[in-house]
This record gives sequence, structure tokens and C-alpha cells, in this order.
Amino acid sequence: MLDSIQYPRFMTKAEAAALLRVSPRTLSRWQAEGIGPPRIKCGKQVLFDRDTLTEWFLSHQATPPRCR
Repeated sequence: MLDSIQYPRFMTKAEAAALLRVSPRTLSRWQAEGIGPPRIKCGKQVLFDRDTLTEWFLSHQATPPRCR
């Protein structure tokens, strides 16, 4: 999923949301709730590092339930 399209190293909120396949509004909500991916603030601009975003995404994979 995350390797199928080339994205720039530092992405805007819209680009990061597209990479995660969520809306920019969902990404904003995650940030407000403190559960979103790490971001970089440069003045008023918010950027997301592609590699950090990928690591964050992979660290939130659900583990399947164990069969009994």
C-alpha cells in the first residue's frame, strides 16, 4: 500500500492523508486526539515525514485473534 506511489519526503496534510487513505479531516481529528502520526511544524505549515509516517502506520497494525 505505502510503496505503490512515489510521495515526496516531506508531505502536506493532504498528501499524508492520501498516503494513509483517510481524509485530511480524519488526520486532523487524530492530531487533535493525540493519536495521529508525528508531524513537523515549520511556522504555520505542518509537514509529515514519509518514512516516519510509514513507521507509524506499520506500528498500528491489528493483530488477528488467536484460534482456540
